[in-house]
Amino acid sequence: MSQDVSPALLLDLYELTMADAYRTEGIADDRATFSLFARSLPESWGYLVAAGLADCLDWLETLRFEPSDLAAIERLGGFSHDFLSWLSQVTFKGSVRAVREGSIVFPGEPILELEGSLATAQLAETFLLNQITLQTGLATEAARCRHAAQGRSVIDFSLRRAPGVDAGMKLARCSRLVGLDGTSNVAGADRYGLPASGTMAHSFVQAHDDETTAFRRFAETFEERALLLVDTYDAERGIDRAIEVALEMRERQVELRGVRIDSGDLAYLSRLARAKLDAAGFPHLIIFVSGGLDEHRIDQLIRVERAPIDGFGVGTSLGSAGDVPTLETVYKLVVHEGRPVRKTSVGKAIWPGAKQVFRPLNWSGDTLALADEAPPSANHLPQMEEVMLEGARTAAGARPLAQASDHFEAQWGEVPERIKRLSHPAPYRVTASNELQTLTRRVDLALASSPA
Repeated sequence: MSQDVSPALLLDLYELTMADAYRTEGIADDRATFSLFARSLPESWGYLVAAGLADCLDWLETLRFEPSDLAAIERLGGFSHDFLSWLSQVTFKGSVRAVREGSIVFPGEPILELEGSLATAQLAETFLLNQITLQTGLATEAARCRHAAQGRSVIDFSLRRAPGVDAGMKLARCSRLVGLDGTSNVAGADRYGLPASGTMAHSFVQAHDDETTAFRRFAETFEERALLLVDTYDAERGIDRAIEVALEMRERQVELRGVRIDSGDLAYLSRLARAKLDAAGFPHLIIFVSGGLDEHRIDQLIRVERAPIDGFGVGTSLGSAGDVPTLETVYKLVVHEGRPVRKTSVGKAIWPGAKQVFRPLNWSGDTLALADEAPPSANHLPQMEEVMLEGARTAAGARPLAQASDHFEAQWGEVPERIKRLSHPAPYRVTASNELQTLTRRVDLALASSPA
């Protein structure tokens, strides 16, 4: 996040106008519960990886409108001094229930639910949606790339193509969350405990009189860490020159790391490189590729073309969540002053009431239930937990990123392969409990009988 932007101002104008209207009406302090969830999945995606909770809790814990924030709002015009005075006292003292970061979630299932005063809960809408939407999309795309690689390394190369530095840092965090093997982002590697990874640039080759000299100088400098970029001019000749330098370094008892290919027919060139490296006595040198990759191209290279590739550097598609620039996430009021409510718009209807998600151990289908319901059976585990109480994190809300990553690994290992498929995944069944369906009918009946 840019350091010159106040977190409290990261909201939409209509949240301020609604808060003012609630205050004027005298209902700003009414108790309310809002539910944040994804309405649907992008085409070809079978699941989502929940991410962004930590940033949401940070924002809620520190929510304050400082004098400079109030001055900025006053400059917008249309807000009274009474409202600004009220806003100066706003803090979040409510509670949050959420799935753990790294959880696999499906459409209609709450990622988080917030209970607090009506006005304050409304003010939180934009920031919570922004963080959950962005990071859940990034984490899911990273998980899909990892899945496509089938155990081969995947490195985040996205910082230069990400839509802003903040998004690049979020992607580094999401890469750590879902178990990618490293990042080129030095700040992200340092902050989130990922290995920093990088090779050499074409400019390094171009800065020397010839390619062989460039490889030799790079290898002499970085020795066992040297991964030589072979496609600045002609990749086939570059492979031969890389082998020449690898043989020279071997005479010094130094074994290079491998070669990188960034353009051309990656399947053909990787097979050629593997054959030449093996013939020259370098079966251990890795072949790393990059350049316009996404999960579908990785899958094509490995599963269809059987390319002997050891690792992938993925940039643009990771930084922009592939071909899914955003998710259809929403943040909706589901309880007001103890009264369950729901939106009934065509195509946008929601379930009323605070909720829980129960998942069976065999992943045969989740049950969307009311928050106070018992699980359908002993084999159904609740997915949501209290992460904030009276405005402060609980122990569950204070888990470090490493624990979130462990949780992802545990769930990832259980997800049926049919749901992980990169194309045409099997839909996962989410069924509303009988109690939730009964409540919904009661809410609808009350709506139908209410005065016009």
